[in-house]
Amino acid sequence: MAYIGRQPSYGALETQNLTADSSTTTFTLDYAVGSTASVLVSVAGVIQQPNTGYSLSGGGNNIVFSAAPTTGDTIFVTFLGLNRDVGSFLSTGFITTQTAESSVAQDDLILIYDTSASALRKMTKANFAPTVTLTYVTRTRTGNGTLATDTVTSGVAVDNVLVYVNGLLQQPTADYTISGTTLTHVVAPAASDKIVIRELPREG
Repeated sequence: MAYIGRQPSYGALETQNLTADSSTTTFTLDYAVGSTASVLVSVAGVIQQPNTGYSLSGGGNNIVFSAAPTTGDTIFVTFLGLNRDVGSFLSTGFITTQTAESSVAQDDLILIYDTSASALRKMTKANFAPTVTLTYVTRTRTGNGTLATDTVTSGVAVDNVLVYVNGLLQQPTADYTISGTTLTHVVAPAASDKIVIRELPREG
């Protein structure tokens, strides 16, 4: 369509003109779009209805008209929303130009890409990297020459505890075993032996 004076400016919105030839129904778009509602399409000045007058194909890279526009008709496409590639949008250059932050507060926002929704999402630092408290359990007793068992927390494995007898670190399996909540010494600690059992950190 011809204009008197300067052609209207569409601000930040991208536009594209297509050439009709009465036979072509599929045209390649300059930008990929996520849905038919992401473009405003007019043919000979008549706004086309999404999903009825046209559809998309090729992952949003092509527009397909239900009927071939007639030769001479002006096809004008206004992009209302572009299907951005997050990989290129969040490029190394984009990231490295940002101001560095040395400390992150729990309520600071972190940008993530949600693959299930194929969209960018925001999370707080508290949600993204919650604070983890590690719990240590230490047990001590004095040997009596006969008792060969000690109690440990359920779920603790033989390699998840440090066992000392008179300050000497015991070897897992060779010097002690664990079954359920029972730690069994291969040889019962002698009377007056100092036994220290330290369970390695667990989330708690």
